[in-house]
Amino acid sequence: MDVFDILDRLVAFPSVAGKPNGDIASWIEAYLAEQGAKVTLLPGPEGDRSNLFATIGPADVPGYILSGHMDVVPAGEPQWSSPPFALRRDGERLYGRGTTDMKGFLAAALATMPALARLRLARPIHLAFSYDEEIGCRGVPHLIARLPELCAKPLGVIVGEPSGMRAVRGHKGKAAALITIKGRSGHSSRPDLGLNAIHAMSEALSAAVSEAERLTHGPFDPTFEPAYSSLQAGVIAGGHQVNIIPDSSTLDLEARAIPGVDPASLLAPVKARAEALAAKGYLVEWTPMSAYPALSLPQDAALAALLGDLTGEAPLAAVSYGTEAGLYQAAGLDAIICGPGDIGRAHKPDEYILASELTACQRMIEALAARCAA
Repeated sequence: MDVFDILDRLVAFPSVAGKPNGDIASWIEAYLAEQGAKVTLLPGPEGDRSNLFATIGPADVPGYILSGHMDVVPAGEPQWSSPPFALRRDGERLYGRGTTDMKGFLAAALATMPALARLRLARPIHLAFSYDEEIGCRGVPHLIARLPELCAKPLGVIVGEPSGMRAVRGHKGKAAALITIKGRSGHSSRPDLGLNAIHAMSEALSAAVSEAERLTHGPFDPTFEPAYSSLQAGVIAGGHQVNIIPDSSTLDLEARAIPGVDPASLLAPVKARAEALAAKGYLVEWTPMSAYPALSLPQDAALAALLGDLTGEAPLAAVSYGTEAGLYQAAGLDAIICGPGDIGRAHKPDEYILASELTACQRMIEALAARCAA
């Protein structure tokens, strides 16, 4: 099977985040076993989805991890010009959900395995494929926790998120949470008998706006645009109709933090303001939705130099989106981003990847393997 055949198979699995992934994980497991890889499925605590870890070469020697996620975002938009879970090729473009984010990278990595299996690798190449990345990087922490029993400490992790095959050394961290406030309903003519949940939520929203403005004053990291951490309210909902006192309201908010700042700490003032509403009789629930740390690989890191050599271009300092790379770095492993595709094509109808991007990714992985060969 070539990279296009493999991508066709991967796209056909509707592996939407938050859903069981046994079908795609089992197919990848069987394919890798045929190539002589040592493969381990790592069931998560949910019980219906798994991470996957595979090794070509000696597992007891430090090597490199190629990291990606098997899940995709939903594809319910009506603007798709063809079925999203059926790969469609039109010249250089290959359309389908996940082609860019990030089954294209998975396909390129899998397509190189037969060639890698024929090499006498002195250092191993590992594949680490996770689940539920799209809903807060929920799967990969369980995989990272198992690494010490699966392999020697790796020399580096290449996370294949779409970067146009340009290596990237950094991104901001993120934390997101849902606030739910429950009050007491009633007729709007007697506000004294109810507890207006929307009015109460305005206090949490005011805190969020205040914190967002405060963050614009620093601390700063000129690597990023904007150069400061940020906070925003993304979704707010509540109420039934204008003459009913709203008994519930919800607010989704997120914080994005420059390296050295804990993203969850940026939400703490909003959490405190919301929870203080309990003293007024409201029921307040704070539900964390996602969190991952920033990535900041030093410019002089050996992994950055390696990717510069493999791609022929100096790594970029940072991108605006987040990845699992920060979690690998937090676990003590050097990590960098480098993968085929463009993040601007992801999470939208008619997502696509270029055939040339897939072959460029294969060449990069094969060049890495050549450096690991005996």
